[in-house]
Amino acid sequence: MQQLGINMPAAVIMEENYDKLLEQCEAQELEAPGGIATPQVYAQLLSLYLLHNDMNNGRYLWKRIPQAIKSANPELTSIWAVGQRIWQRDFPGIYTTIAAFQWSENILPVMEALRESTRQRAYSLVAQAYTSIAADDFAAFVGYSVEEAVKGVVSQGWQADPATRMVMPKKPDPPPVSLVPNEQQLARLTDYVAFLEN
Repeated sequence: MQQLGINMPAAVIMEENYDKLLEQCEAQELEAPGGIATPQVYAQLLSLYLLHNDMNNGRYLWKRIPQAIKSANPELTSIWAVGQRIWQRDFPGIYTTIAAFQWSENILPVMEALRESTRQRAYSLVAQAYTSIAADDFAAFVGYSVEEAVKGVVSQGWQADPATRMVMPKKPDPPPVSLVPNEQQLARLTDYVAFLEN
């Protein structure tokens, strides 16, 4: 991966930029004259909430945007359509709704990042939940053609059976268990027993 700035991966830098942009948009909404921000601020704020998978703030934002602004801005309505698919956990619908709209230049990068983060979340969910899944279902879940989806997961160590058209995910490594040294365990147990005796 290309390194930028002070030796940070581009994805990390973009994430930090999105975090800063989110803070700026929230501040702009709070400081807006009359409490009503511009449609661009609402659009960026809503798309960034979706990117951060913050559906609660996204829903509340949608409710407080004045109806006149919603009706006059098809991009804002389309962003919320993506949010509804996320809320319904309709992964294929998320990809098609993102692809169906011609996003403005300040929303397009956020939507591309949202599509990629949704895809990564889908890969993770499939790896955790399935021992095998039909290649067609898997491809719809990650928003790729069957060939692209199978090729991508095989390169990551997953298995695919062309005869049955099934994909077998590689189970993710379990999170590391923090082991407490025996001496600490014995000291805790001693303290506990001493507490109970008193």
